[in-house]
Amino acid sequence: MRLLVVEDEKKTVKFLRKGLVENGYSVDTAFDGEQGLQLALNGNHDVLVLDINLPGRDGWSLLSEFRKAGHETPVLFLTAREQIDDRVRGLELGADDYLVKPFSFKELLARLHTITRRKSGRQSAVLNVADLVLDPIKREARRAGMRLNLSPQDFSLLHLLAQRQGEVLSREEIQAKAWGMIAEPKTNVVDVAVWRLRTRVDKGHQKPMIHTIRGVGYILRAPK
Repeated sequence: MRLLVVEDEKKTVKFLRKGLVENGYSVDTAFDGEQGLQLALNGNHDVLVLDINLPGRDGWSLLSEFRKAGHETPVLFLTAREQIDDRVRGLELGADDYLVKPFSFKELLARLHTITRRKSGRQSAVLNVADLVLDPIKREARRAGMRLNLSPQDFSLLHLLAQRQGEVLSREEIQAKAWGMIAEPKTNVVDVAVWRLRTRVDKGHQKPMIHTIRGVGYILRAPK
């Protein structure tokens, strides 16, 4: 699940990124409204999390332009503005939810889960690759009908590989797109994560799905 967080308070962004990544989300960030609008228009996000008081372009304007462009991506306002009129305005502009700071991170996760579940009613999010089935809304994966025991970060990695099935993904791309991490070419974090994922996905099956392309990266493909 890929999120865009548009927030100008760097401490808040750091807190959000850490918590969201730990819960299996991939996170892009912007610190002003103009940059946020461009990322929103050009990206492929599952949810936008917007502050209202932003430099350059406020959250109201960002959301208005985003909806005018025809985008239906769910939007959650996360802001210190707590007046009822502010909440009403946000919903009228096309926001799906509104959460006031200070907030409970547990509540934020619950609200994100709710609005992405609503989105799944408009379009199927389930991925199928041979006998591997992933449901990103429930964050569940099964192979040959058996549920896989995956951590949130394991699921994010598997989901990325399944979305890009048949494509070789570099270690740097996996770090950035699966976990929202700044790419670190010399670390072995991806190799360890892929090894762990293989023990869940391929162990006990005659034909593996996750393969190493030496010197390049990793690929998931349906067994022949």
